[in-house]
Amino acid sequence: MLAGVLDADLGIRSRVRHEVGGLSRPELIDVIVATVEEARRGVADEPVAVGIGVPATFDHAKGRVVRSTHLPLIDLAIEDLLAERLGLPVVADNDATCAAIAEHRAGAAVGVLNAVVLTLGTGIGAGLVMDGEVRRGAHGAAGELGHLPVEPDGLNCGPGCPGRGCLETRVSGPALEREAERVAIARPQSELAKAAANGPLRGARVVELAHDGDLAALEALATVGHWLGTGLVAIANLLDPEMVVVGGGLAAAGDLILEPARAVLRERAMPPAALEMEIIPAKFGADAGLIGASLLARDRAARDRAR
Repeated sequence: MLAGVLDADLGIRSRVRHEVGGLSRPELIDVIVATVEEARRGVADEPVAVGIGVPATFDHAKGRVVRSTHLPLIDLAIEDLLAERLGLPVVADNDATCAAIAEHRAGAAVGVLNAVVLTLGTGIGAGLVMDGEVRRGAHGAAGELGHLPVEPDGLNCGPGCPGRGCLETRVSGPALEREAERVAIARPQSELAKAAANGPLRGARVVELAHDGDLAALEALATVGHWLGTGLVAIANLLDPEMVVVGGGLAAAGDLILEPARAVLRERAMPPAALEMEIIPAKFGADAGLIGASLLARDRAARDRAR
């Protein structure tokens, strides 16, 4: 969970980050409120509004979360609930849509009419920019590209998804950790195997070892990159964007994951996207969702002032 207070120039003046997991819905709401309050205490000026990005589908007309794959949030009026708890106007959206707003307005996709922003972390989120506008779909669920089926007999997806073999079972932080464990067993003399012997492998450690040149860690990342490329082929053939911007925590691997993905795209996608679609890192990295949520909050405050 990441919270921050941003100024008018999108500078992050206060930042709070907490690892969370296994919480009930009331516990999760309490932690969200406490994290926002902690960030507020880090600055002298009072924020004018709160934006929140959640990995979930939304009913935007009612400000409600419909369903989240990774969090215990179903049919929740999250904007009203948090506004009451925080005493500030609250606007909520899908976290990857928030990232797309940030990258399109102020980041890597400025001026691009058709772009997809992927966030690679616990799962895969995607924000869609089409004809210069952020699109959310008929039911607020557009961009669930992490649930593209890529492996018919693959792993069951998360508790909120009825599918199996979804893209995010092969491309995500947990997917990298599973692949790294497999490679570590096959390469017992590697630095990756030595790290695995000391406890569960975390994605950040795998990426660190790969940057240090460990062949086993590089192999694990290349495999995840290959599957990312499979998803990019589907994106290219379905949406034909000019650009795919890749952010989120897993994007810290950079070209170690992007180059294998680009290779699959060039080999398998229909032209012209196979050669012309750009695959680039997000300007704001893992902060894109935070910045996009703050932009939504700024929009909300401006609308309130105009009334």
